[in-house]
Amino acid sequence: MLFDLPDHDVLYRALLDRDPAYDGHVYVGVTSTGVFCRLTCPARKPNIENTRFFDSVAGCFEAGFRPCLRCRPLDPIGQREPVVSALLRALEHEPERVWSEDDLVGMGYDPSTVRRTFKRQLGLTFLDMARLRRAGLGLDELGAGQRVIDAQQAAGYASGSGFRDAVVRLLGDSPVHLRGRELLKAAWIPTPIGDMLAVADMHALHLLEFFDRTALPAELKKLREATRSAITFGRTPVIDQIEAELGHYFAGTLQAFKTRLVLHGSPFTKAIWDELVTIVPGTTCSYAELAAQAGRHTAVRAAARANGANQLAIVIPCHRVIGANGSLTGYGGGLWRKDWLLRHEQKVRAALTA
Repeated sequence: MLFDLPDHDVLYRALLDRDPAYDGHVYVGVTSTGVFCRLTCPARKPNIENTRFFDSVAGCFEAGFRPCLRCRPLDPIGQREPVVSALLRALEHEPERVWSEDDLVGMGYDPSTVRRTFKRQLGLTFLDMARLRRAGLGLDELGAGQRVIDAQQAAGYASGSGFRDAVVRLLGDSPVHLRGRELLKAAWIPTPIGDMLAVADMHALHLLEFFDRTALPAELKKLREATRSAITFGRTPVIDQIEAELGHYFAGTLQAFKTRLVLHGSPFTKAIWDELVTIVPGTTCSYAELAAQAGRHTAVRAAARANGANQLAIVIPCHRVIGANGSLTGYGGGLWRKDWLLRHEQKVRAALTA
């Protein structure tokens, strides 16, 4: 029942609300125009009597609808806007550059448009990201044991106080305390349901969370305390591996992640996480069943807390745990993402068993 297509009124309300939970799973055909769209399409909404809903692109074509040129329902969902992709490539090409709005104008972009687009897709502006990236270069120098002044210059900061302020805002520690310490690397990974932040060392993944999760700052602080390390922006082979595996997961071609993980939690919490990875993709279990599988039949609330403490979203599939009555329950990344992930996995499972 969880994966049945909702009735027409529910889907029409989702269309009006541009509900992202149905993106990639439900499409709307507009009889007055002959086109079909994503439910998140920004175009003017049709009257309810002019709508038909389908669970596949094939169904839309078979009914005689053509794809919308505005929301492009045939394109992979979650693609970044061209301006974001282009500027991220430019930033990685010149991470030491002191970027300004004049640079954006020189590249043919409107600074206010760039600011809004980056805030919408990544949660911070391009210029803020560039400043953090430069600070990260300095942190790499600190981690290698270089002097603070050398790290400051490597980051392109003319002012020592400006560099110190940037480091403290980024990592919650002063440059002198970071010298010679091993640093964890953090990088953004785009997914069809929002950008994720991956944090890893050279050997294993420590954190994978949706960037807009409200608890992310607290999780990063806990991670720094647990590892007695600092976090800087950059990439490691582990981040490259998990990004590739996530790509295969969303494409429906990966059932089990192979990336090595570091689990930060109590023995009971880790036992719960171990049980989570045994839940078959496309299926679910309740919190009571999860506790029983971990050998603690009466610890349902503790199992729920351990489930919620997971810092490795999707890889440790806490989204596969639902209420005893079959309803969706809390998910740190948002219930719409939990619904999306469950629908995605159910579709992949159905295709593999067909």
